[in-house]
Amino acid sequence: MEKLKVEGGHRLRGTVRISGAKNSAVALIPAAILADSTVTIEGLPNISDVHTLCGLLEEIGGTVSLDEDTVTIDPSKMVSMPLPNGKVKKLRASYYLMGAMLGRFKQAVIGLPGGCHLGPRPIDQHIKGFEALGATVTNEQGAIYLRADELVGARIYLDVVSVGATINIMLAAVRAKGQTIIENAAKEPEIIDVATILTSMGAKIKGAGTDIIRIDGVDHLHGCRHTIIPDRIEAGTYMIMAVAQGEEVLIDNVIPHHLESLIAKLREMGANIKIMDDQVLITRVPELKMVDIKTLVYPGFPTDLQQPFTSLLTNAIGTGLVTDTIYGARFKHIDELRRMNANVKVEGRSAIITGPVRLQGAKVKASDLRAGAALVAAGLMADGITEITGLEHIDRGYEDLVDKLTNLGAVIWRENMTETEINNFQNS
Repeated sequence: MEKLKVEGGHRLRGTVRISGAKNSAVALIPAAILADSTVTIEGLPNISDVHTLCGLLEEIGGTVSLDEDTVTIDPSKMVSMPLPNGKVKKLRASYYLMGAMLGRFKQAVIGLPGGCHLGPRPIDQHIKGFEALGATVTNEQGAIYLRADELVGARIYLDVVSVGATINIMLAAVRAKGQTIIENAAKEPEIIDVATILTSMGAKIKGAGTDIIRIDGVDHLHGCRHTIIPDRIEAGTYMIMAVAQGEEVLIDNVIPHHLESLIAKLREMGANIKIMDDQVLITRVPELKMVDIKTLVYPGFPTDLQQPFTSLLTNAIGTGLVTDTIYGARFKHIDELRRMNANVKVEGRSAIITGPVRLQGAKVKASDLRAGAALVAAGLMADGITEITGLEHIDRGYEDLVDKLTNLGAVIWRENMTETEINNFQNS
């Protein structure tokens, strides 16, 4: 096991290139199950979630070749093998295997998904969609069993706007008989990315990116080549770090339209941001004003950027309110920021922040993926050295974080933990 050390106070300068979208990758890879010939996906991020999913496809008989940022998947010999635990429990997005395997094999056995602990994240809307398409869904000994004689298109209204449920129902419906209509669908860019690869495979999908998606089922899907979109959350994380500690930082391989809510809030704080076609330039300003944020479904402020943004707000003048309407339990990083001298308190689904404060380096623990990013951002701003454990969370979603920040001038490195530190970490 390793820990991350960050020596704060160093200004960031240079260019950082954004990797492919983690939240797309974890759906695009399972989507390949639905094809009857080779699928190639380019631009994938080198993160543990990608490697875990590729391993799961190999477990069910797929031939998977991963070469740098390109994966080639031959699904022709895949079988409906049960995946009750093991790698499934390492990531939340393993639930996309349910929709993909149900769509192809009309059956699946998938363990309950793992991933970050962000409070209740039920999959009831996924199950509602599968049952509407004609599947029987049961929970047996901690695994979800899905069975169907055939899948038939249906009109499905999502009670809650859910990215996961929208994508999962799409995966199950593309090879169903007749038309499926998903109402109150999520609109995230990652949904459009998944619809794009499925369309390239021969699916008939209209309305992705709106709240009504129409899918006309087809009998077969063929292989294709697809390039993933840039990761808007990684881009947003580096934008936040650049505003916090940057002198002049160019963020490359970005779709600015995907980040409009973040850009608006950063500009409200007084940040100096120049938007180009696929780049964002951020230059230093002498001080930042406090703002309030409320996370909402896309195109609102992303819950995945709430935690890094909270770190930035500790350096702003005034008192601000951060409200997370998506995941009410997404404030586990606050106690860690308080260890670093942040003036923050949590009340219900909100955090109240008063700044500016001089953060102090401390020993802190990443409780989840974006909390890890928040602590790295805080470490960049802090006096002294910040030591972060729980790197397995950060590695799930950020490719080459240390190298990218080092190239910008940050002083950041990984170290092996001692046996005592490992025991303390595991018991904490």
